[in-house]
Formats: sequence, C-alpha cells, structure tokens
Amino acid sequence: EALHLSEEERDILIHTLQIINKELEHGIDRHSKTLFVNYIELLLNYCMRFYERQFIVRELNNELLIRQYEKLVKQYIGDGKLAQKPLTSAYCAGQLHLSEAYFNDLLELQLGHTHSCHLQLKRIEMAKEKLRSSGESLSQIVHELGFPSIQYFSFLFKKMTGITPNSYRSLS
Repeated sequence: EALHLSEEERDILIHTLQIINKELEHGIDRHSKTLFVNYIELLLNYCMRFYERQFIVRELNNELLIRQYEKLVKQYIGDGKLAQKPLTSAYCAGQLHLSEAYFNDLLELQLGHTHSCHLQLKRIEMAKEKLRSSGESLSQIVHELGFPSIQYFSFLFKKMTGITPNSYRSLS
C-alpha cells in the first residue's frame, strides 16, 4: 500500500535514502555492513511510523471507507450472496480499491476487530432481525446468511446472544 506522506515525512525518507546512497558510493570497509543494516532498519522504522500515522491523520477518509465497507457487507448479505459464496476480506478490499493488508489494518484500527469477526456480528444481527420479523424457517435463515449448518448457527447465536434462536423468536 502506498504511504500517504506529508512533505516533512517525504524529506525524512529522501534524506535517509541519500545517506544510504552515499554509503554505497563510499568504499566498502569493515563498518559498511553494519551501517547498511542500521540505515535500512531506520528507513523501515520510519516507514512503519508513517504507515501507522496515516490511520490517525486520515481519519475522515477512513470513516468514509468504513461506511462504504458497512454498505458493501449489508448489501452482500441482503442480496443473499452469502448462500453462494463467502464474503472475503480480499473481495472487500478490492471493492474499496485497497490492498488486503491495508484493509485488514484499517478494520483492526477503526473497528477493533477483523473482517471475519465483523461479518459474524452482522450475520447474527441480520438473523435476529429475520427471527423477529419474518416467518422464514430457521433453515431458510441459516442458508440465506451462509452458515454451514443449523447446529453451527445455533451454537454461535447462543454464544453471542445468550439464548437459542428459537427462544429469541418466541420472545419477539
């Protein structure tokens, strides 16, 4: 993923690269290897700092990406596509024009959990809505939301809500 750098950060990276270049032009001696390793480590540390910083500085842009992601997940589930094909982080990243690694880092930092965890939460949320408001059978709901079996869905539902799907339906 490309770094979104300020002018100052760009200057720091260019300066570090210039130092490395000067070392390359200098004759090789017994300190060369240590200096190369140290300068490359410095360059990588700056890159990590700037990479992590961009999640803070670009907060407004990140919020927009998260809203687009939420819309994508809701539409994918709502269209019943989970019954045919799982919704992967690679697919979501591609739809948002991000690398998968950047997308996963963005979710961790903005939402505090992974794509798969978020998807599970959304699927259970939609299952609760269907159990409350539709007359669909449990097997229909399980199939539409892409769960592998009724048993797995029931286990996950109870784990996340504290009650079984049938009990939840009867409370509504």
